[in-house]
Order: sequence, then C-alpha cells, then structure tokens
Amino acid sequence: MPPETEMIELPGDPPLSVRLKRSRQARRVSLRVSRLDGTITLTVPARASVRNAIAFLNERRDWLDRAVAETETPLAVVSGVAIPVEGRLLRVEPAAIRAARIEGEHLLVPRQRPAAGALAFLRLQARDRLAERVAVHSAALGRPTGKLTLRDTRSRWGSCTVTGDLMFSWRLIMAPPPILDYVAAHEVAHLVEMNHSAAFWAQVQRLFPGYQEARRWLKSDGARLHRFRFDAAPGTSGHSAS
Repeated sequence: MPPETEMIELPGDPPLSVRLKRSRQARRVSLRVSRLDGTITLTVPARASVRNAIAFLNERRDWLDRAVAETETPLAVVSGVAIPVEGRLLRVEPAAIRAARIEGEHLLVPRQRPAAGALAFLRLQARDRLAERVAVHSAALGRPTGKLTLRDTRSRWGSCTVTGDLMFSWRLIMAPPPILDYVAAHEVAHLVEMNHSAAFWAQVQRLFPGYQEARRWLKSDGARLHRFRFDAAPGTSGHSAS
C-alpha cells in the first residue's frame, strides 16, 4: 500500500510547506530536503500524530532553514551554460554541426537543438565509458554480464539483476572518471554477491581499491549532477535528517 501523503504548513520567516508521508514500513521519523527544488518531505510511521510531527519539525527548524537555503536551483541546458563532462566544466556553444563534440573548453552542439544535442552526446559517452569499465571489472572477476542499459534515475546510480543485466544513470559521465569507475565496479561486484555484506564490499575493494572516497563523493556531490535540466523533471535527492 502506498504511503499516505498530506501537507503541513510550518509558520515562520519564511513559512515552509512540508509533505507528511505516513508509511507502514517506517520505523522512525526521517526528514529530507531536495537539493533540486527545495521540497521538504517528512516520513513518519503510519500511526504517528500530526502534533508530534510538527514538534519534530520545530526542533529541527534551524537545520531546515539552512538546508532550504542551500537548495540547488535547476539549470536549463542552453547556449552559454557550463556543464560538467567527466568532471570538467564545458560551455555549451551552438554551432553549425550535426552531432555534438568537444573543442577546447566548449561543448559544441547542433544549433537548432542544443539541449537535445548535449544530452545525446552525454548518453553516448556514458555508454562507451561504462561498457569499457564494466568489461574490465567483469573480466577481473571472471563473470559475464548481461545487457547494459542507461536511464535517468534519481534513487540509485546503478543496479544489477540476478541475470547479470546492468543499469546505470547516464549522468555518471558528468562526474569525475573515478566516480563512474567506482559505480561500474560496484554493480559488477553484485555478479558475485547480490547483497551489501562484508563479502560484497571486499569484492568492490578488489575491483576498485580505495572505493570509499568515490562513495563519499556521490553522497556529498552526486545530487548536483541532477541540477542540469535537459528534458527531465527534478528529482528528490537531497539533504536528510532524522
């Protein structure tokens, strides 16, 4: 059964609107602020009272105000906007070309469709880089993989099915190369361990020594990759407190 949702208006300067979600699976209260659009979501156990929920919010009002202030404003990809490509900022520049390409500090894109051209370029680069790194890591484990697909996911950077099919967020190509490599290693490690046990993390360490730094980067900076708008709606990654 999906969680029940209602809105709470929290007085103050400024006043805040909070989405209250009641969940049968929730065992404790959790609070999140989307870095992309400032949406505040409070998830509580199904029988929690609104009074207690408001008290929880008031106790964390200072944190809430700071988190909302740090919200990233969505940025449309248009001419002149700088976007990260493998961790390097490139300025989008429309040109009389049919397919996007990098020239110096610029990402040249087709003049009539700059956002679509940039998106197609990023997806193609992401597929090439991920296929390359997946091949390296799967060979190291001696395990074959299934098909590789790309999506614009916000709840996870990658996934692996029991049949070995791998899914990745194409936005990984915007991050520094070691971040993409870590996620590729992480998902390939699931070919051996379909869990997040100590044995699983040992496999990740074997494939990508020192993975902890890349994992921390994703937690602290990964949500910023979703700031750039091509044709997708904002996601929900962001700050959290409990």
